[in-house]
Amino acid sequence: MSFNAGYLFLQKIYSLLGLPSICKKIKKDNAFTYDLNAILSRLVYGRILFPSSKLSCFEQSKELLEQTEFDLHLIYRALSVLADNSDFIQAELYKRSKKLVKRNTGVLFYDCTNYFFELKHEDGLKQYGPSKEHRPNPIVQMGLFMDKSGIPLAFCINPGNQNEQLSLKPLEQQIMRDFELSKFVVCTDAGLSSDANRRFNNFGEISFITTQSIKKLKRSLKEWCLDCKGWQLEGSKKAYDISEIEDTPENRNRIFYKQMLVEGYDEERDIAFDQTLIVTYSLKYKLYQQTIRERQIERAKKYLQHPAQYDKHSVTDAKRFIKKTPVTNDGEIAEKAAYELNINAIEEEAKYDGFYAVCTNLDDDPAEIAMINHDRWEIEESFRIMKSEFDARPVYLHRDDRIKAHFLTCFISLMIYRILEKQLDSSFTCEEIINTLRKMNVRKVGEYGYIPNYTRTELTDAMHDNAGFRTDNELTTPKAMAEIIRRSKGL
Repeated sequence: MSFNAGYLFLQKIYSLLGLPSICKKIKKDNAFTYDLNAILSRLVYGRILFPSSKLSCFEQSKELLEQTEFDLHLIYRALSVLADNSDFIQAELYKRSKKLVKRNTGVLFYDCTNYFFELKHEDGLKQYGPSKEHRPNPIVQMGLFMDKSGIPLAFCINPGNQNEQLSLKPLEQQIMRDFELSKFVVCTDAGLSSDANRRFNNFGEISFITTQSIKKLKRSLKEWCLDCKGWQLEGSKKAYDISEIEDTPENRNRIFYKQMLVEGYDEERDIAFDQTLIVTYSLKYKLYQQTIRERQIERAKKYLQHPAQYDKHSVTDAKRFIKKTPVTNDGEIAEKAAYELNINAIEEEAKYDGFYAVCTNLDDDPAEIAMINHDRWEIEESFRIMKSEFDARPVYLHRDDRIKAHFLTCFISLMIYRILEKQLDSSFTCEEIINTLRKMNVRKVGEYGYIPNYTRTELTDAMHDNAGFRTDNELTTPKAMAEIIRRSKGL
């Protein structure tokens, strides 16, 4: 028989995070007799090793070295308990994780995404909303806070039809209350940077950095952002004209910037509300945007060859460069609409190539602020891991409490993975780590013990060194394996 031993490396972190004692505390405060820790641990390991439905996870958990005894229906009971204690679990995980990895909570990144359901009707949290994947399914919205070290901090689940800007303040208040954090910088993208959210983070020792759409600025500010003169370069006192910058390898790696103080006032709090608008310009970013748009223009040209595709309900980026003319030159309704490339739209978008702007109430160096905002890619990577590697979508659960618990297990799985990644010095890709864990099987040879059924690699060596035990010996006796399991639990 073959068993997965990869979960032991996850179990080591799961145990060090104190999840067994957290489950014990929850059980003590509630009236149930089943083993909550056994269920939660299997849901977490399963989400990473063999992501699937709760039924499939229940069946595949039998492939782990340790066998647990609980019935399938108890998983669904446990989901309700986990949902009720979600805030408590998140707060405890933060406190205990600080003993495992260095957590940089001076900067907190926040973003939202949505997850779809294989359903056709709305109910509870499952609501029709603006799907980022353009799917005609009900969705829920997930908000996620991540610290600057790349470790998830807290999450929330909201109805799919809720404006994502409304999700920031409640979760931030939860962090301040349960995590006892009072000094940090909140970094968001433009979609979450409402005026109300900026004002909320303009008080005490809380600050904000948010992406700013240049296109949506007032005309005077937009013209200032796009003005070629008055640009600076870190370490230089010279004023640059970006229209005169030659396209050289050296200049492609330079980031030019300028800043402007935009004064304001918060009447509700009776305090100043000044923001610094920082705009950067990069030749590399300009060339990247041009390349992306050229590909989209080529796709738009293909749509022109098959105009019927343009009228389909799903809208792609390339279609914004197509102009539909439903009338003739005389202003009469045409029998057949005409389609052509929208040259004006293409030229208008090209004006912004290479430019990127942020707003902040910090007085720090503009280059440092720009670098902080650049690190937002890690939270986007976290969403990708949950959706792709952890297969968190589509969601098949129906009850709101079970839906929340499902995402709690995804959140815990993400935290465990991220900690493992940090412990391995970020030397391996997500795909390498997860695929290796999934393939780390050992075969039981009668009563003699276990032999590895996987290939030893630099990554498996690194994981063994980090965990402090080895599963890749030529033969591991039952007694030695029992000791490995015990050590994986921190016992």
